Formats: sequence, C-alpha cells, structure tokens
Amino acid sequence: MAGVTIKGLSKSYGAETAAVSDLDLVIRDNSFVTLLGPSGCGKTTTLRLIAGYMRPDAGTIHVGDKLLSSRDGVVPPEHRGMGMVFQNYAVWPHKTVYENVVFGLKLRKVPTDKAKQKVAAALAQVNLAGLEDRLPSQLSGGQQQRVALARSLVVEPGILLLDEPLSNLDAKLREHMRTELKELQRRTGITFVYVTHDQAEALALSDQIAVIHSGRLQQFGSPDEVYTRPRNRVVADFMGHVNFLAGKMESAGVVRLGGGEAIGLAAPSTISPGTSVEIAVRPEDVILSPDTEATNAAMTARVATRTFLGNLNEYFVTLPSGTAIRAQTPPKQSFDIGAPVALMFDASRISVFPHAGAGKQ
Repeated sequence: MAGVTIKGLSKSYGAETAAVSDLDLVIRDNSFVTLLGPSGCGKTTTLRLIAGYMRPDAGTIHVGDKLLSSRDGVVPPEHRGMGMVFQNYAVWPHKTVYENVVFGLKLRKVPTDKAKQKVAAALAQVNLAGLEDRLPSQLSGGQQQRVALARSLVVEPGILLLDEPLSNLDAKLREHMRTELKELQRRTGITFVYVTHDQAEALALSDQIAVIHSGRLQQFGSPDEVYTRPRNRVVADFMGHVNFLAGKMESAGVVRLGGGEAIGLAAPSTISPGTSVEIAVRPEDVILSPDTEATNAAMTARVATRTFLGNLNEYFVTLPSGTAIRAQTPPKQSFDIGAPVALMFDASRISVFPHAGAGKQ
C-alpha cells in the first residue's frame, strides 16, 4: 500500500476552535510516523481525519493516487484499507480472544477455515498464541492491548492507526510494549501512524516525528532531528528538558548572555547581530568541571541542588547573575551542593531562536 499524503488539511469545531490548520504531511509507505504534541493540539483529530471518521473543512488526504478525503466527500473507514487501535483497547468483555479477533473477518464473510488460519497468524504476530479461549478479564492490560492489535492486523490493513495505545499501561509494561510495537511494524511492513503526547515514546518508536502545536505542524523529521535540531522554540521546549537563556547576537558566531557571558556557536547564525535571542541547550549538553580555573571554561557557577536519578546526576547550578541552569552528568561525576564549578556548553548542540518580539536594541 502506498503512503499517505496530506495537503492543506484543516478542521474546526465551531467558529472559533481550529483543531487542525493547513496541515501538510507526507507519510512514507512502510514507515513508523508519530503525531506528537500536548493535549488539545490536534493530533487525534488528524488521526481521525486519516481514518475517515470525519470530513475535513479544507484540504485533501490521498493514499497513493487515491483521494480518500476532501471537503466534498470521504471514503468510509471500512473502505480505506486501514486498521485502528484505540486508547481504551475497545475489546468486547463477553467475547473470547478468538471471538474478538475474528469479528472483522466475519463482517467480510471470510470462510471459517480461512478465518481460523488468519486469526492464528495474527495472534502469533502479537505473541498471544494459545490464549484464544480466554476472556479479556483473564488477561493483563498488555495482553488486552495485543488483542486489539491482532484484531486490526487480522484484516491485513495497509496502514495501522494507533491513538495513544499505551497510555493505560504502567511504566514498565509501556516500555516493553514499545519494543514489541516497533518490532511488529518492522516484521509486518505495515505503515504505522501513532498518536502520543509522550516524547520518550515518540523518540523510541518513530522513523519520523510530526510535532504539532495549536493545530499546526511545527516540525517533521527524524527523532534525532527534532530533538537535537529543533526548528523553533515550541519544538525545543516540548521535546524534553531544555535551558532557555536570554541574550543578544554579538556576531554571527557569538551570543552574549544577559549576565555578560559570551557563548560561542559551532556554526554561524543567520540572525542579525544586535537581535535579542534565546539560546536553547539541553541538560546533557551542559558540561560541568571542578576546575574553575580552566581557561576554556565559558563561565563559572555554583551548585544549588543535586538529584541522584540512578543512571545520572541532575544539578541546578547558579551563575553569578542568578540564572539557574539545569545540568546532567554521569552518576560517577558528583559535585557537592554549594561547590563552585566551571561550566561549558557543547557548542554543536546549541540552538538559537529570536526572542519573542525580538529586535535590535
């Protein structure tokens, strides 16, 4: 099955609530794409538009060369060649695993013998072979989610749509199911379109991530691109912890912070000198050293707090200007609260954005 092409897609609820605004997105065949954003950003509306559950106000959705959705009409969900997995599993509690999974095949009037073969194959794909006669109440949450997956897979969709399917699972099971989902996508070759607000989930699963905010696409790229090279402040802020520090462009390669500290950039910026800016640097890209006399140290700071998180230490350090910076170090690199430290940034991983209402001063 070909990929999904979305052009100019818009959908509003009432006159003032724009859920999706002028969305352009190309989802490649056989890829795992995540629609990522906070609650109310429009990602689930986008998924439902792809599924055919609603008609767009403007724009089109194509699968290959076939027009599926436009303002003039929508191909019904059952004729789109897609499967859907919901957040709440939506398995029938009074039906066995087999009865839940075979339901779509019965609707399609697939012969009984062939349906049994297909159900067996689908259950094997999600590691539920041998549980055909169990009721959902006899299954764990992860197993119930696999039943929902098998029910979608058994009809052999070209595209599988998943609406926050792991949000009801505990943290450890969620992590386990991430691995299973990614392996399932690779094994089947089905195009997965996945909705979540969980950045770690998106980074772990996706070939590409579409970051959506206020109904608009902010960035579409690989997990590495959206995390390390965010296109704007919205993406940088949403994709995990980040320090934002205000300053001015002193030259194409230097930002001068409000406290007077000069921050060198690895690559020249196109922002004009004199413009008010913010630099964005993630905690793991803040380098701390006990040698406050280091000649290459960008600045000195003092340790305000330390939190041990098992695989890392997290600090808040304070600059002489009073600015607090979040930093993360390996667990064996430890600093006492109140200790002075030298502080540098990994220049290759600094992002610079014009400050809101930025201009020369």
